[in-house]
Amino acid sequence: MYTSKDKLMQFKQFDAVVDYGDHHFAAQNQSGKLPISKTATKKIMQEWKILEESLPETIFVRVYESRIDLLRACIIGPNGTPYQDGLFFFDICFGCDYPSKPPKVHYRSYGMRINPNLYETGLVCLSLLNTWLGNNKSERWDPSKSTILQVLVSIQALVLNEKPYYNEPFIPSALFGRHYKEKKSMSYSEDVFVLCCKTMIFLLSRPPSHFKGFVAQHFKDRAEAVLMNCRACLEVSSNRRKASKRFAAGMDVVYPQLVTAFEKNGSSLGHFIKHLDKKEKEKEKCESKAIMKKKKKSGLMSKLKRLLGVGKV
Repeated sequence: MYTSKDKLMQFKQFDAVVDYGDHHFAAQNQSGKLPISKTATKKIMQEWKILEESLPETIFVRVYESRIDLLRACIIGPNGTPYQDGLFFFDICFGCDYPSKPPKVHYRSYGMRINPNLYETGLVCLSLLNTWLGNNKSERWDPSKSTILQVLVSIQALVLNEKPYYNEPFIPSALFGRHYKEKKSMSYSEDVFVLCCKTMIFLLSRPPSHFKGFVAQHFKDRAEAVLMNCRACLEVSSNRRKASKRFAAGMDVVYPQLVTAFEKNGSSLGHFIKHLDKKEKEKEKCESKAIMKKKKKSGLMSKLKRLLGVGKV
């Protein structure tokens, strides 16, 4: 009998598939009016070989037999970051003149901006892709050296990092002080964490082609860890500062949705459902107390008005 780990291991890190219908760049050059050059074809084949042999264990790639110009990559969010245990998908297109120009990369955002470098539109802002100037020329795409593996590893290490706020190109100067920037960074990471939880829910309901089983198994295995991380982040946030109220409000909405999505996906979450029920009861109790307090205050005000004769003609 296969364990869940065995099932994930059965999912190849690199594989060639047929259907490319839901790929972001599927419609580009579909008619073949701009044939891929021999140089580009040779380079893409070399890229395939590098990916097949050298992918880190947290990156998965699918290429297409009838469209060698297309590629899809899935990156697992690194531990110790707001992206931990998340899955992040990128659709890639090699141009007919590749590698003289870098590939086009589209992030499947589900309409959410989870990083200064990853836009809601799917734009990936990275110096290696020539979509950002960078600090020096050596960071930009070099046709003789750069590879798609470098692009994927750069996204995982430099974009999906522990403190994404600092990826912003125009961070306030030292005049504002380290404490100010750290406070902004913590707040930004909390917002990102909530958005990443929402991304998980979207992925479970609409997984990209050829990754449906992988997405389901990954979140079945990681459901408890994700929910425990949600609760741990809430505890850390509530113990740190008053500004965590926005984070708590966001998690109040997304946490029950995550539990429902994970349970529907086949995870056994009895303990978390009990915790959720307890939270709901506590919430109802607080709301009930607030209503009673409001009524009591309103009653006292009415009595006071009668005693003072307010409202009488």
